[in-house]
Amino acid sequence: MSGHSKWANIKHRKAKGDAAKANIFTKIGREIAVAVKLGGPDPTINTKLGDIIQKAKKCNMPNDTIKSGIKKASGELGAINYEELTYEGYGVDGVAVIVETLTDNKNRSSSDIRWLFDKHNGQMGATGCVSFMFDRKGIIIVEKAGSPDFDTMMDYCLEAGADDIAEVEDFYEITTDITAYHTVCVFLKSHAIKIESSQLEWIPQNTVTIPDHSIDKFEKMIDRLDDLDDVQNIWHNADNE
Repeated sequence: MSGHSKWANIKHRKAKGDAAKANIFTKIGREIAVAVKLGGPDPTINTKLGDIIQKAKKCNMPNDTIKSGIKKASGELGAINYEELTYEGYGVDGVAVIVETLTDNKNRSSSDIRWLFDKHNGQMGATGCVSFMFDRKGIIIVEKAGSPDFDTMMDYCLEAGADDIAEVEDFYEITTDITAYHTVCVFLKSHAIKIESSQLEWIPQNTVTIPDHSIDKFEKMIDRLDDLDDVQNIWHNADNE
């Protein structure tokens, strides 16, 4: 399930990418479009675009597709404007769910997402109805192999202004405040530290356990939401690991 747990959302997205590359390519294409609109088409200047291109390449997105997406967003091939919208609601048994989208048709997005909430015994609510139960944080993932040891990484993180660093299997997971997120990313790159993945996430302040009889219905809702082209990320506070 996409969601709350450390590194679990990223691993889930990778698995989804392997199973449905066309869907992942569509989502990344929209991220490219928004990044170009905000910071221009040059990834050496637009660091956000550079990060998305790196992500696209890890998902084996063809270079021609990446270049075409940049040209479209910069107006060379007829740009499509995407709007960032966030939807909130409750899944089965009161699980809090946040759905982030990039869409060129907010009526379609709202209708599709509301229908899936209703279909799986959930309820879409108003903006703010569940986000107060989450903290907005930057999460930066660095592979241990080829990186400095933990103590050195800790020193780097403290110097850059990160909140925390933890070891998660073969990776370091670095947590930052949203205001320090970009600064920390730039600092790590300036020290030749390769970032595996980085994004802003919604981290639940507390988690809930879904009863066994409801798990399947909740997982189906999350998977079907994730299959929508408009949906970029899904966060929740369920903990059934």
